[in-house]
Amino acid sequence: MSDRIRHPGLRDRRMSAAQAAALIRPGMTVAMSGFTGAGYPKAVPQALAAQIEQAHDAGEAFRIKVLTGASTAPELDGVLARAQGIELRLPYQSDPALRDRINAGELDYIDLHLSHVAQYTWFGFYGAVDVAVIEVTAITEDGRLVPSSSVGNNKTWLDQADKVILEVNRWQPEALEGMHDVYYGTALPPNRKPIPLLHPDDRIGEAYLRCDPDKIIAIVDTDAPDRNSPFTPPDADSKQIAAHLLDFYAHEVRRGRLTPQLLPLQSGVGNIANAVLTGLAQAGYRDLTAFTEVIQDGMLELLKSGVVRMASATSFSLSPAGIDEFLAHLDHYRQRIVLRTQEISNHPELVRRLGCIAMNGMIEADLYGNINSTHVAGTRIMNGIGGSGDFARNAYLSVFMSPSTAKGGRISSIVPMASHVDHTEHDVMVVVTEQGLADLRGLAPKQRAQRVIDACAHPQYRPMLQDYFDRASRESYGKHTPHLLTEALSWHQRFIETGDMRLS
Repeated sequence: MSDRIRHPGLRDRRMSAAQAAALIRPGMTVAMSGFTGAGYPKAVPQALAAQIEQAHDAGEAFRIKVLTGASTAPELDGVLARAQGIELRLPYQSDPALRDRINAGELDYIDLHLSHVAQYTWFGFYGAVDVAVIEVTAITEDGRLVPSSSVGNNKTWLDQADKVILEVNRWQPEALEGMHDVYYGTALPPNRKPIPLLHPDDRIGEAYLRCDPDKIIAIVDTDAPDRNSPFTPPDADSKQIAAHLLDFYAHEVRRGRLTPQLLPLQSGVGNIANAVLTGLAQAGYRDLTAFTEVIQDGMLELLKSGVVRMASATSFSLSPAGIDEFLAHLDHYRQRIVLRTQEISNHPELVRRLGCIAMNGMIEADLYGNINSTHVAGTRIMNGIGGSGDFARNAYLSVFMSPSTAKGGRISSIVPMASHVDHTEHDVMVVVTEQGLADLRGLAPKQRAQRVIDACAHPQYRPMLQDYFDRASRESYGKHTPHLLTEALSWHQRFIETGDMRLS
């Protein structure tokens, strides 16, 4: 590994993962790298989980607070959750074991906009960061760090942590060097200055992360892959959602509200998003750009074919097949991808200035366009809001997508009132299901409700929604946004009690 650790003064800080993990003590706040299953530390968290289990077996309490960029993987979130070693977790997660612990009330979880995490840390809202555990690709001769497959909040973690543990991962290709753009021009209020990024492909920072060598207390050699799961191939519903959305884009181009190159694209992760990206190629679009959080399989295909000219993100989120494709054609992609810190990739002012088209998934939408993207039945967290709020509130177009039903039709994604609201009706312009697309721009609440019922609701639920809306329009306390408060969440309660939102 000496070729990866090129700073001679740091080579003597190499140690095993177990030795490095022993430097983390109970009660510490530990900031770790990682964003959507890419660039997270692989060895130290597993060694730490083993030590936590040993402490618990000896009757000793051992829990830590864990901060990351976004979700990680089983080797981090999973092992620490199963070891009952997490006291607090933020800002986003997707691991089943961790999710179960959160929903059982066994640990605290703070779900927040991803663009806020770095600045809130700088503001001191989470207290001191004791240790940062960061994966890097290499350490240069002068001590700069070559980021790996995600950047996330690593700049902030390295700046704010009292001590730093580095994992230098040989699996990460050396050719990643130069793909990153780390901006060091941010400041705290009242000394903030405009960020000089005018186009998605602008480079405004450095290709490396900085870290005071005196803070580095351990370096661990690793050779382990990112663990991203295969994506489910787009099903019929996903393809139909994509078709509705692409028809809408074509309409907007004809009306002159979009150019043939659209506007910078932001896309959430999953099979619906990949279906939309595939549809863009089939529709004949060329020379597009992306200003988004993650590069997923569908984006690679567009970059390879020239449909997308370049993409700006903070991380990869690739299936195993996508990783193979990226590694096989890395020289091609490294000229067309820029990885930034997430405080830049998700920056609300940049999203608004660039005029992004935001496309994100949802759990449910209510009649008036309020979106729940995080909670089942209002109480059980799924993953988190992620960056969807950063983009939706500030985008030129904010789109939310979902199949109209789930669980074999037992759940409707269109409900009278959202059981939890992450994106209010004020920030939502377009709702799409496989049934159709509701363009809510310029509509008053009751107009929005009728549009959502007619365009997006599944036929099994459309009469129930229409009946609710008609009665609410006649009987509700106020007629501006009609609701029957005794019934508004009855669909969710019926699902909890019977497993089905439908009337028996």
